[in-house]
Amino acid sequence: MSLNGENSQIPHWRKQHVGEHRAPVAFVVFIVIFLQYILPSQLSLPYQKVICLIEAVLLSSLFLLGPTRFSSHHLRSRVIGMLLTSIMTLSNTGSAVKLIDRLVNGGLTNASQLLWSGGSIWLTNIVIFSLWYWDLDRGGPGARAQGLKEVPDFLFPQMSDEKYAAPGWHPTFFDYVYVSITNASAFSPTDAMPLTKWAKALMLTQSLTSLLIVGLVIARAVNILQ
Repeated sequence: MSLNGENSQIPHWRKQHVGEHRAPVAFVVFIVIFLQYILPSQLSLPYQKVICLIEAVLLSSLFLLGPTRFSSHHLRSRVIGMLLTSIMTLSNTGSAVKLIDRLVNGGLTNASQLLWSGGSIWLTNIVIFSLWYWDLDRGGPGARAQGLKEVPDFLFPQMSDEKYAAPGWHPTFFDYVYVSITNASAFSPTDAMPLTKWAKALMLTQSLTSLLIVGLVIARAVNILQ
């Protein structure tokens, strides 16, 4: 079989393509760092400002040490990126635990501050899970650009039928943000379907966390306003 014949058998979403630019992802991560920086001290981890500084340094290093686009599997950039996402995850988890503790025990009595803090943690949670989906699906953006992995972890509608996909379509960071938003608000997948155990476990964790935060924040806010 010729090389052209082999390429024609590859699904459109698996073909090699120019990788995504780092700028949109970096901008969203910067917003997360800013939201964590301005959280009230009663919901922040000890040395929260130092943690945010470390996150900012890691984010900057991705631009200085890594390529502009995710066009190949760049191990150093991938390690730094996953370390950054892990730190943001731990920081936001700590803030969510503190928020839930104060909601249950009545530690927050200002409705506006409660809604702002709860919304900030909820939004940060959405971004963090979208980063995990984007960075783990089929080995990450660089591996996806090279078409290294045959089996997807998330099945997007455009992957099931090529007629629904624009020419040259490949899942980008925005697609994973949308998956995260719909999973957090509808508490179930509404666009891409998780196919692997880790994808299902992450989506389940996000749904339960989102349901807990939203339910407690709204209930407490209504109680305060009454």
